[in-house]
Amino acid sequence: MEASQLKIFLSSFLLLLILSLAAFPSVTIADEAAAVVVEGMVYCQSCDQFGSWSLTGAEPIPAAKISVTCKNHKNHVIFYKAFETDGNGYFYAELDGFKMSHNVLDHPLHSCHVKPVSSPLENCNFFSNVNNGLYGSPLRYENKRLFRKDWEVVVYSAGPLAFRPAHCPPETHY
Repeated sequence: MEASQLKIFLSSFLLLLILSLAAFPSVTIADEAAAVVVEGMVYCQSCDQFGSWSLTGAEPIPAAKISVTCKNHKNHVIFYKAFETDGNGYFYAELDGFKMSHNVLDHPLHSCHVKPVSSPLENCNFFSNVNNGLYGSPLRYENKRLFRKDWEVVVYSAGPLAFRPAHCPPETHY
């Protein structure tokens, strides 16, 4: 009975491994032929949405800082860099120098997360956990690639991320 369970387990594991290899886009960083980019938005969450992940009524934050951290399969940091949003709250983070030692275990979808770092707005500079911003928003692959003659960019998305006001007026229920 144990031998058959072991065979089932091993065959299931191999099938999952093969499916995971096929499901994730291939990212080759050798010879700078491909690059990895993370994009997203940073907002100021309105007081009306405090305590939720809703960004209804949120305003983009220009010059907000975010960080991208990538860890390898041994949980060692292999990439860290802070980036700043543009005038519309949008960030385009080129992960120059990002390298994978293992194509599946160190893949950006598994290894990289984005966190808010700072907001230039005095009235909206507290961290929120919108899209797991406190612990690191995971990357999403949305089938977006940029092609040039000898260069390919794989673009991942993260967030949107948000800060919140430090003080929101209490709700009054009459």
